[in-house]
Amino acid sequence: MKIDYKVALIGNPNTGKSSLFNAMTGMNQKVGNFAGVTVEKKTGFAKLPDDRIAQVTDLPGTYSLYPKSKDEAIVLEVLADTQNSGHPDLLIFIADASNLKRNLLLYTQVADLKIPVIIALNMMDMADREGISINVDALSKKLGVRVIPISARKGKGIIELKQAIVEATHIPLQADTIDLNALYPGLITRVKHDFIVTNPYLALQLVYQYPYIRYLTAIEISKLKQLENEYDINPSKAQAKETIARYEFINDVLYDTVQRDSKPSQENYSNRIDKVLTHKIGGFLIFILILFLIFQAIFTWARIPMDLISISFIYLTDLLSEHLPPGPLTQLVTNGLLPGLSGVLVFIPQIAILFIFISILEDTGYMARVTFMMDKIMRKVGLNGKSVIPIIGGLACAVPSIMSTRSIENWKDRIITILVTPLITCSARLPVYTLLISLIVPQRMIWGFISLQGIALMMMYFLGFFSAFIVAWVMKKIIKSERKGYFIMELPVYQWPRWKNVGLTMLQKVKAFAFQAGKVIIAVSIILWVMANYAPPGRFAAIERYYQTQQSTKKVTTGEIDRLVASAKLEASYAGILGKTIEPIIRPLGYDWKIGIALITSFAAREVFVGTMATIYSADGDSNHQEAILQKIKEAKNPDSGLPVFTTAVGFSLLIFYAFAMQCMSTMVVVYKETNALKWPVIQFVYMTSLAYLLSFGVYHLLK
Repeated sequence: MKIDYKVALIGNPNTGKSSLFNAMTGMNQKVGNFAGVTVEKKTGFAKLPDDRIAQVTDLPGTYSLYPKSKDEAIVLEVLADTQNSGHPDLLIFIADASNLKRNLLLYTQVADLKIPVIIALNMMDMADREGISINVDALSKKLGVRVIPISARKGKGIIELKQAIVEATHIPLQADTIDLNALYPGLITRVKHDFIVTNPYLALQLVYQYPYIRYLTAIEISKLKQLENEYDINPSKAQAKETIARYEFINDVLYDTVQRDSKPSQENYSNRIDKVLTHKIGGFLIFILILFLIFQAIFTWARIPMDLISISFIYLTDLLSEHLPPGPLTQLVTNGLLPGLSGVLVFIPQIAILFIFISILEDTGYMARVTFMMDKIMRKVGLNGKSVIPIIGGLACAVPSIMSTRSIENWKDRIITILVTPLITCSARLPVYTLLISLIVPQRMIWGFISLQGIALMMMYFLGFFSAFIVAWVMKKIIKSERKGYFIMELPVYQWPRWKNVGLTMLQKVKAFAFQAGKVIIAVSIILWVMANYAPPGRFAAIERYYQTQQSTKKVTTGEIDRLVASAKLEASYAGILGKTIEPIIRPLGYDWKIGIALITSFAAREVFVGTMATIYSADGDSNHQEAILQKIKEAKNPDSGLPVFTTAVGFSLLIFYAFAMQCMSTMVVVYKETNALKWPVIQFVYMTSLAYLLSFGVYHLLK
């Protein structure tokens, strides 16, 4: 595809930037990362009125070019570095028409970088409702740029905006908004000379922001440090001085172009809702109710599509087994690749439902209130309000939840959130919990309608939240950071969700989950299949000869022999050898080598535990597969003592182990990618596995 224009969208958070991006590009989008960093990069392609193609990049939302997070830092880097692959030919600045004064602060900074700009004046309908009148022509003349009124939510003004992109070659460069040389006389001249920079504001930004600009060399950084010391520059004071000058310019621009006729009714409407939804007691009760509804939806609405996916894979496996020639390759596809792929895709309905709800809550403006309410509680344990989103997301899967921590500005708060999110009970733990609770908790009803097993399951979810908060509090004491955490968030007005935006967000998150987590799980599943189906030479043949003799001398059915052979081969396989190898380590927890194999195989994905137990205990294809597994496990005996393997102590020990252990390779891979350092997934694995081992040890010896 030939790209004729590189366009970037820039603006404050909550100005409708994502809505404009979706309106311009539709489904023609892709999500990746900016070069060299883990900051998400959304790009799309828009067809212009003259049939040329514009590549549109949605830059992270920011209030100014002075970064407070990784997302904001990338904005300055993309705009400052003309050699950056994402450097745009044209900027579209999205401004909230109902809050123009605040939005124009960022615009004046961008304008002084001398990149051609078009202003998309969004939310004009909301400005009208609030009694704000804007003379668009006068505003355009005063700023010296094209100003296009739009309503991104309704798709109004998009054609006019695309036409303005076509005519971008005729847009003159905007004049300076403030006198930059007056801020630090002589400094800009020195920087322009030493660094061959022509733009005055970029020269000033190099001095202010060199710690955040990655393309600078060590020698250049050293020179900038010398200039900083020579001119006695205090970045905070310099920024304050610059901001005052910019607001003087903005006030002058708005004096003749913006008029307010009445009090903002929409703001009063939002305030009235906030009195209920953010009430110090009622607000939390409403939030818990919403969480309960989301939780129920994830595990009830998703059941039908999850069953359909499982049935589809069973049908596909049977079909391939029937039509492909028998042999190792067919076994690899049907017993290795397809189960691994199924293990990823089966949880997509839950991921989709979760992100539909989160997107709705964000689009309506409610999620901003949740982060505001939770900030005070979260901060006491080393988190902040924005940690709520990944914590809630952890109920479905830790992988996308850890990815969502990018919005947390403070490094320490983000790292702690990443480290504790896997402790939240994810959907992959649900099959494990269901199996183990069915083994050790009786099917008893309290007061005729409350299930004792249901209470046990609920307590495991509470244990996840409680342990995450405790560990976060400990991490707060251990991890040191020079920067203090703070929480600043603008509360947007309440609005109806944009269903197209909800759908696109859901599709993007599902795609990210399927491709990022899926590749790792499939690869590991294939490796584990190979380990479970191959053994040192001669072992499998000896097992088959032995059981053939048993069948001929004893009255044993062919089906029973097949199940016994499968169990014996698993014990003799490389996976079985590995299970026997680690048995001395896990024996103090009450586990034997068979459970050890399940612990190893479920490292790829926790839910693999159930399938591994079915294979180990030779569960056949009964109509009630869950009951078949339970019956075989209940009948399992310890060959040394003759006692049941799965006692109450062993069952609770396993529950605790899976509640705390890092049994998820995909999560570790994502943590490595998000932190860009190997030490954090290693620390996470060590502390979670240590907790799992010590607590499981204590529970087993307390109950045995």
